Amino acid sequence: MFNVTYDITTPESAENGDYEESGYICEGVSLREAIDCFYETRTSQFAGIIDINANEWPAINPSWITVDNGGEYLTGAYESRSLHLPDSVTPSSKRRICRLLGINTINA
Repeated sequence: MFNVTYDITTPESAENGDYEESGYICEGVSLREAIDCFYETRTSQFAGIIDINANEWPAINPSWITVDNGGEYLTGAYESRSLHLPDSVTPSSKRRICRLLGINTINA
């Protein structure tokens, strides 16, 4: 089962070196549901996806994958979401999930 978390950074919270808000989007869901949650955003008024990356490079056995969204037009807030990969998923399956989400991996 997969979890997806989020972090929202506003211009004000960034000045303090912290998040405005963070928590779980979904917990204990299937990979399909987790990927849907991973790509959702709290508003449609954002500048699009800036980056998708794993917590390690090269992505040999990543623990999570993060999507960083561009700023919201009205508030300047940035949202990031992370798909957490369970320890029960093999390293090769984790690399397949990375590739599915658009992250280049090494062939290990």
